[in-house]
Amino acid sequence: MTIYDLPAGWRIYEHSLQKKGGAVFCLVKRSDGEKALYVQGESPFSGGEPFADGNLYWLTPQTAFDLAQVFSWLAPQRIPAERPSFGFGDRLGLATPGHIRAVRGTSVFPIFAQQSVRENSRTGRTFAEVLASAIFGAFQEGYNGGFGADADHLKRVEDALEAAEIGYTFFTCDPSEHVVGVEKMGDEELQQSFSGLDWADEWRQEYLNRPFPITKLGELRFSEDTLLRAAVKYSAAVEFAGKMYRGLTERLSQRFDYEVSVDETDFPTSPLEHLFVARELRRQEVEFVSLAPRFVGAMEKGVDWRGDLHQFKRELHAHVAIARSLGSYRLSLHSGSDKFTLYPLLHAQTHGCWHVKTAGTSYLVALEVIARNDPSFFRKIMQLSLSAFASDKQSYHISANPARIPPLDTVSDDELAQLVAKHDSRQVLHVGFGSVLSELGDRLNEFLAFHEQEHYEGLTQHLGRHLQGLEVKNERV
Repeated sequence: MTIYDLPAGWRIYEHSLQKKGGAVFCLVKRSDGEKALYVQGESPFSGGEPFADGNLYWLTPQTAFDLAQVFSWLAPQRIPAERPSFGFGDRLGLATPGHIRAVRGTSVFPIFAQQSVRENSRTGRTFAEVLASAIFGAFQEGYNGGFGADADHLKRVEDALEAAEIGYTFFTCDPSEHVVGVEKMGDEELQQSFSGLDWADEWRQEYLNRPFPITKLGELRFSEDTLLRAAVKYSAAVEFAGKMYRGLTERLSQRFDYEVSVDETDFPTSPLEHLFVARELRRQEVEFVSLAPRFVGAMEKGVDWRGDLHQFKRELHAHVAIARSLGSYRLSLHSGSDKFTLYPLLHAQTHGCWHVKTAGTSYLVALEVIARNDPSFFRKIMQLSLSAFASDKQSYHISANPARIPPLDTVSDDELAQLVAKHDSRQVLHVGFGSVLSELGDRLNEFLAFHEQEHYEGLTQHLGRHLQGLEVKNERV
């Protein structure tokens, strides 16, 4: 495949060269870092700017969706049932090529477009822009192995339907606002709350005085107290998950992947609560491919897990057994970034039937590149993250204490990158992305455009380490 020489100041991404019909397609980059789609020959697209011996199309969502019509492997797909899946959140819209290099040679199915409404509101991006970034990243790398698109942590049906309209294949329902904090209820309040539920009498008949055989776990039984607490805690959340699922089925003609996430709560999901939630979702005829319980221990953003590992193993064993007995859906590990202690356990106990979500860890890789190459810029990012921490930490489960971070004027340039790895400063940087991108986003994107390959290499190594821990990664990375 050949293509004419481009004007001075432009270069081709060689892996993106594709031929279809009477046209050659490729991604090109200008010397100032701007990228575009170049089509030489009989272009199937309207518009565009005359360029060399063809047309140039800027990287808008519409261009991405048009490109996916030409090359079907760029359209999001559902997760194959037999493969584990991994979500590569990308807050900058620049990381997909590095994610692809990390996932090559593995058995994992990647979700390259994965962002929540909360994250989009902080970055100023849309579901369409997130998906477009993934499509262009896959095209740039010539990646045709398939990927999914996850509209993450959906709290409103309207948001799910918006993502459905533009081609998302994976929808993560987050009904955490409907989860009731029963742990703080007394017996009388608990009884009153349960009595007010529509299905209270039916649940007593369904769940009390009977065993629930669970393969490789034995029998589970609800007591009066555990049933009341499970029902009051999760019944409204299950109802909301059913409402969102039905809204999607009415809108979409094709099948989709649906996940229910109850991980963003103050207290862990017990095995009996998991059993109740899964059974009630089935009662509402919700076809879910994965469930994200709130696991025991500290499942904080951007750092490794902390807690009683023996307790985690016991409860993971129970969660896995319940999932297998009720339909072989996969367990989903949210806040999955950098949980290196848990990866081997998750893979071994689920036998590869898992989904892991990461997001902010890729943003932190970008900050490491900045710290190594532009200490002055990194200091501005760190200072801005510190000043905005009190507000930015809201809605995140973290334990960072800025007082434990050394004053920046005492940290040498050579030591700055270490701040990205240390617990307190790492979490401050992790949650500060919205403030940083709002004020310094253009400069950050420009910097990464000029350090593109180093950025990709950092992503390949760091996310590759995640996949190696999950035992799906080959040894070449």
